[in-house]
Amino acid sequence: MTAPTYPPARAVAAWVMFDWAAQPFFTLVTTFIFAPFFASALAASPQEGQALWGYATGFAGLCIALLSPVLGAIADQAGGRKPWIAVFGAMLVIGCAILWWAVPGSQHAVTIALIGYVIALIGAEFASVFNNAMMPTLAPPEKIGRLSGTGWAMGYLGGLISLALTLLLLATSPETGKTLIGLSPIFGLDGMARDGDRFTGPLSAFWFIIFVLPMFLLVPDRPRRMALGEAVRSGLSRLRQTLGSLTKERILARFLLANMIYADALVALFAFGGIYAAGVFGWGSIEIGIFGILLTITGTLGAWLGGKLDDRLGSRKVIAGSLIVLIFTCLGIMGTTRDAVLFIIPVVGPQPGDGLYASLPEKVYVMLGLFIGLVAGPVQAASRSLLIKLAPREDIGQYFGLFALSGKVTSFIGPVLVAVVTQATGSQRAGLIVLLVMFAAGLLLVRRND
Repeated sequence: MTAPTYPPARAVAAWVMFDWAAQPFFTLVTTFIFAPFFASALAASPQEGQALWGYATGFAGLCIALLSPVLGAIADQAGGRKPWIAVFGAMLVIGCAILWWAVPGSQHAVTIALIGYVIALIGAEFASVFNNAMMPTLAPPEKIGRLSGTGWAMGYLGGLISLALTLLLLATSPETGKTLIGLSPIFGLDGMARDGDRFTGPLSAFWFIIFVLPMFLLVPDRPRRMALGEAVRSGLSRLRQTLGSLTKERILARFLLANMIYADALVALFAFGGIYAAGVFGWGSIEIGIFGILLTITGTLGAWLGGKLDDRLGSRKVIAGSLIVLIFTCLGIMGTTRDAVLFIIPVVGPQPGDGLYASLPEKVYVMLGLFIGLVAGPVQAASRSLLIKLAPREDIGQYFGLFALSGKVTSFIGPVLVAVVTQATGSQRAGLIVLLVMFAAGLLLVRRND
């Protein structure tokens, strides 16, 4: 059998740019700028904002869960990945652009924000399914971990730079209307109206359009195999066979189940992290943005080191170690409030005018965030590379569809449970219990995979 050939380094570098292009949406919109802005400036209260964001994330996750394995199977039979990335990339762009019209105080601001967010999230996740499916054609199996880790590291770096630019030039303090360096936001945006926070949507859209182009221009795609109608019939048939075979592929099935649980817990942790800080500590865009920069720096380092550890120690060990760290950090966050750390130790909370992260609870929260950043990249990158090692190469698209399914089924359950617990208790902290349980369950399943 002829040994497989792989494209030149420029094609690999261009593929890595997809993560760089897509990450600002996750960094700016879902985590550090727009989500807290939604909770503090659009929703009636931070608790309601966290609940509504959870319901929207759950709805998007349900759509992704139902369709991703089907689309992956169809794409396997049709051939090319790039047309699918283009279609769903357009959804990402359109959804992000819609966020600009979520104006505080306007009648339909909350609805507009949630619609734009759902459209963009579905587009981003589906585009990632087909981008991930290109990986086996870009590097040999012994280098897949490094490739996956490098992609995640570049994504974090892109998120870091976009976040830094947002804090310096766009996002403003609600009290002063000025950016981090004391400037009025660029493009004539109104700082007091927090136009810069809304502008993170169009910025994420423009960033994706510019930086995804190298992938389309330089990465080779598979040739078209069959017409779309035939691909649909063939893909669905292969998908039924694949689902049936999972009863025999116990290791692969158990991994997909584990990923189903811990991946969405991690997504929810990022989605609610900024909202939690806005509600508990009263942080604005500047405080949350700087926190995001610090977290993203450790995330970039963690993803790069995680890729190396993946190839050296194995994907499962990297995943298990990362989940242990996440369990302890969740406990730490739950034990940190404005007036206490470690649940029972009373402290003086944040006071007006006391400076950036001046109180002990804020310092503890920042430290815990750094640990989350350090292990988030490795657990995601190692999961992606482990699937490639376990799944048949000829059906990699539908398996990445199942991977997205396993990573999104509980996004219908996890964020909704967070929302329900938050509403029922009136406590943002209580909502995090759901994530703690999910990380622990994922760890037990991953350890059984050995």
